[in-house]
Amino acid sequence: MSVDATDRRLIAATQAGLPLTQAPYAEVAGWLGLGEEEVIARLKALQERGIVRRIALAPNHYALGMTANGMSVWDVPDERIGTLGPKVGALDFVSHCYQRPRALPDWPYNLFAMVHGTSREEVEEKRKRIAALLGPDCRAHDILYSTRILKKTGLRLKDRKG
Repeated sequence: MSVDATDRRLIAATQAGLPLTQAPYAEVAGWLGLGEEEVIARLKALQERGIVRRIALAPNHYALGMTANGMSVWDVPDERIGTLGPKVGALDFVSHCYQRPRALPDWPYNLFAMVHGTSREEVEEKRKRIAALLGPDCRAHDILYSTRILKKTGLRLKDRKG
């Protein structure tokens, strides 16, 4: 899977994130001398080819006042995860939710949901809401609180000169 020179310039221009404007694709297009539609089409094609996995917002929760962040982990029946996961992921306080394999016998959890709040008490209340949503399908759960924020970055292209 190769990328052409324009795709490479597009990736380099967006690797630190899209501009925070009302029309970010139009602004990127202006930087590159392209049309907005071409920028959108190229990014879509890069995603379809698996070169770009996703285009998503990566907020700094700490800067937003969300200093209590916990990865809630849930043991639910494997055959129900396709129904339960999207319900948990749709909650407005869950930033991401996904399935992971269990690591038995020590780690029985297969559903993970990142919960954000301004205090641990708030996060615990939200965790109770998830437990209520899961109902009897929730066999066990726990939460792992963040102790620091990790630098989140996407793809970085190296300068070919170096």
